[in-house]
Amino acid sequence: MDLNPAEFDQIAREVFAPVYPVIADQIKNKTCITKGICLDIGGGSGYLGIALAKVTELHVYLFDKSPEMLEIAARNIAASGLDSKIQTLPGDVRNIPFDDQSIDLVVSRGSIFFWENRPKAFKEIYRVLSPGGCAYIGGGFGTPELQKQITEKMLKNNKDWLEMVKRNTGKHNEETFKEELCSAGIPRFEIIRNEKGLWIFIRRVN
Repeated sequence: MDLNPAEFDQIAREVFAPVYPVIADQIKNKTCITKGICLDIGGGSGYLGIALAKVTELHVYLFDKSPEMLEIAARNIAASGLDSKIQTLPGDVRNIPFDDQSIDLVVSRGSIFFWENRPKAFKEIYRVLSPGGCAYIGGGFGTPELQKQITEKMLKNNKDWLEMVKRNTGKHNEETFKEELCSAGIPRFEIIRNEKGLWIFIRRVN
């Protein structure tokens, strides 16, 4: 299902909209990080970053390699009235333009399944995490009820939707992530696979 940025934003806005505030709350509750700098990798049109900015005091960078997506994100930020708390930033997860140990929270929903050279990406994420900083990365729909609602809507236009979800959040990817995180030298991590989706949780202790 190949989508241009405008189509992607439309689906995010019209189908996935209820998911972002739920995941933002889950991230806040899991990490207990509500201040500092947040990097939303593959932030797309910005809805998760906007949801996090609404429920925390974080300054959020929406980080994406697509200039078109960042243009849409900039419009969404302006519409949210959160210009002072969120800004866009172009770039690639394999080369994050921040100093060592300078980011308090790294998040990403959905983009990890498209990253090239994930071990290098994990190394970069860990490099920029501050002591006590956390990463919450993966994919999910917030709750089983929301997943059911989204699945019903997505199947109307994408017969391969269920297969794609299974491919992204299945048991095989859980094992793959573990291997890649170990290969990247990440000392401590947690793979969370439940009704909320498949997520990687990292906390840097020093």
